Amino acid sequence: MQSPIDLTHRRVTLVRDLGYLNHSYSAAEASIVNRGHDIMVRFDGDAGSLVMNGTVYYLRQLHWHSPTEHTVNGRRYDMELHMFHESADKKAAVVGLLYVVGRSSGFLRKMEPYLRMIADKKDREEKVGVIDPRGLRGRASVYYRYMGSLTTPPCTEGVIWSIVKRVHTVSMYQLELLRQAVNDHMEINARPLQKVNNRDISIFRPYPHKRY
Repeated sequence: MQSPIDLTHRRVTLVRDLGYLNHSYSAAEASIVNRGHDIMVRFDGDAGSLVMNGTVYYLRQLHWHSPTEHTVNGRRYDMELHMFHESADKKAAVVGLLYVVGRSSGFLRKMEPYLRMIADKKDREEKVGVIDPRGLRGRASVYYRYMGSLTTPPCTEGVIWSIVKRVHTVSMYQLELLRQAVNDHMEINARPLQKVNNRDISIFRPYPHKRY
């Protein structure tokens, strides 16, 4: 089963047993890399982990897609951040955050000088010092969950996806920086939607009186 997909509410099942996305992230040394198709922040030190179904997944890197790869009820947002995690036996889990243009992202404000340094320079890599990923997700607790794949080659399957429902904001300047830093000024670096087929899509929502 491939990713990304449309998270259509009529397909979504409420599953409270999924539990919170409990993480223990920490600040770590990192590098920023222009991979040509996207911009990646790679953690060179221990940036902490996320526990799901009793398995520990370590945060390895972050990267951005614009516009979003996943859609919600057919709506595509301006940007999507992927927090890529990997277990000790090399299983992958990705937490996705959706963004619309609005107020600037505090995390990206710290990255702006480095984004300008690697603009249009494929394979350019710069040390960025200590980066703290703890503020990225905020207090969001509602998320979608399904099994899919990586969205860049080789598009390996068996990936646990958790897409946070709360939509964050990014400034137009920051969005343009991320787009322009990609080789050849690509305006789109998002994989097309894939078929949902019969796979399960769940949502974790801890407050029963609130609609998702």
